[in-house]
Amino acid sequence: MTQYQYVTVLTPQEEGGYTATVPALQGCISEGDTKEEALANIRDAIEGYLFVAKKHNLYPFAGIQKLEEVEVVSGVLQYA
Repeated sequence: MTQYQYVTVLTPQEEGGYTATVPALQGCISEGDTKEEALANIRDAIEGYLFVAKKHNLYPFAGIQKLEEVEVVSGVLQYA
């Protein structure tokens, strides 16, 4: 199975919690009450996004680097 790296942007919300977006995957967004929850939710959203893209022969993979592991750095998720 091929693995890819996606940068996720976490944005704190005034009412609390975080919104997570993936700039490379237009419309891929999630949220959570904590950073950890937002990152877990965006992992699910990325998997769903890629599943649907593959099912419909859409490939949003251009320019994405291969990665062997998941790494969280400074609130940014690099997702494998």
